[in-house]
Amino acid sequence: MSTYHHGDLRQAVLRTAGKILEKEGLEALSLREVARRAGVSHNAPYRHFPDRDSLLAALAREGFERLAEALESRPRREMGEAYVDFALAHPQRFRLMCGGAPKQGLRDRRAYEGLLKSFTDLGQDAPYAAAAAWALVHGLSHLLLDGQFAGKDRRDFVRAILSSVRFSAPRRT
Repeated sequence: MSTYHHGDLRQAVLRTAGKILEKEGLEALSLREVARRAGVSHNAPYRHFPDRDSLLAALAREGFERLAEALESRPRREMGEAYVDFALAHPQRFRLMCGGAPKQGLRDRRAYEGLLKSFTDLGQDAPYAAAAAWALVHGLSHLLLDGQFAGKDRRDFVRAILSSVRFSAPRRT
């Protein structure tokens, strides 16, 4: 166990909390336990996080930033795969981001904006195509995390699902 001695306390607390979250789940996460594992006094995390909810919100925000980075500069089809890959690589953080965090205005706006930008070639249909793509990869991520479609090669399965959907069909009026 490495302990915190000097440097960025906030980052040390977030790093330790993220490890606990992914390895042991949300239930194991407390400020006191994070402090113990980070090697700081039990009051130290409160300098940056007044309560557990603020720590969870910060972990979710950090997750949204990482997700946006994972999607950034990727072609449209690869964005879907990257979204699912992120969810599967960080299941506890993804679940926190999608409903386990206290609601403090958290949204993956940056990730959505990147997705929307990738559909600009569709003109007025871009927002609908982006929403459909987001719904698909978000739902698919949750289904896979919940153990649906077990026994399938996940990468090939995800590619096949994403390849079977066309987001370029014009809206019917």
